[in-house]
Amino acid sequence: MSAGLLAGRSAVVTGAAQGIGFEIARLLREHGAAVLLADLDGDRAAAAAAELGGEALGTACDVTDEADMDALAAKAVAELGGLDVFVNNAGITRDASLKKMTVDDFDAVVTVHLRGTWLGVRAASAVMRERKSGSIVNISSLSGKSGNPGQTNYSAAKAGIVGLTKAAAKEVAHHGVRVNAVQPGLIRTPMTEAMPPEVFAEREAAVPMRRAGEPREVAGAVVFLASDLASYMTGAVLEVGGGRLM
Repeated sequence: MSAGLLAGRSAVVTGAAQGIGFEIARLLREHGAAVLLADLDGDRAAAAAAELGGEALGTACDVTDEADMDALAAKAVAELGGLDVFVNNAGITRDASLKKMTVDDFDAVVTVHLRGTWLGVRAASAVMRERKSGSIVNISSLSGKSGNPGQTNYSAAKAGIVGLTKAAAKEVAHHGVRVNAVQPGLIRTPMTEAMPPEVFAEREAAVPMRRAGEPREVAGAVVFLASDLASYMTGAVLEVGGGRLM
């Protein structure tokens, strides 16, 4: 695959075995990038990479582990020939009200989303700054903009990713490295479709475009930020939410 916005470039996507992460990896491939799909479940990551075919590899990675994330960046360089794009997408949910949420539930979500993203930004930027180029894209959420009941942990983590994105962008801009974020809204994934139908319908009705988004629509924003079309953008946060919360 030689044509496309990202032809000849190498990319890493965390949490890429399914859902939005997989669609991001798929669209990066369609635009010519070689992609390393990372996931806590290495077998599923390998299967997802096989489905994409061509220059796609799968690997196990715990985004909360410093050594794993440093090794992930190194693996991209060793096996794909470089590291041009790094997408911090991995995440989990442990929803509960303030009254019922445990400290473990809070820590687990914040650790995966926020520490995981920080480790990814640090590992990727260490490689990219030496090459004086690169694009890091962090996946936040509109939950981090407005807050969702029952998601104090998730909303806090996703808001933190925005602050992290902006701070990191200022640190590495002079090295030619860009750091941006995407905030998806209501996206049709197995996680959201597991909601009670009436809850999903209520949230969908609140979207000005009157529909939930598709994972590929989030992926499109990521590809844009990863490409030279966004060459003068850093520290930006793109909302992909059908106009919700604008």
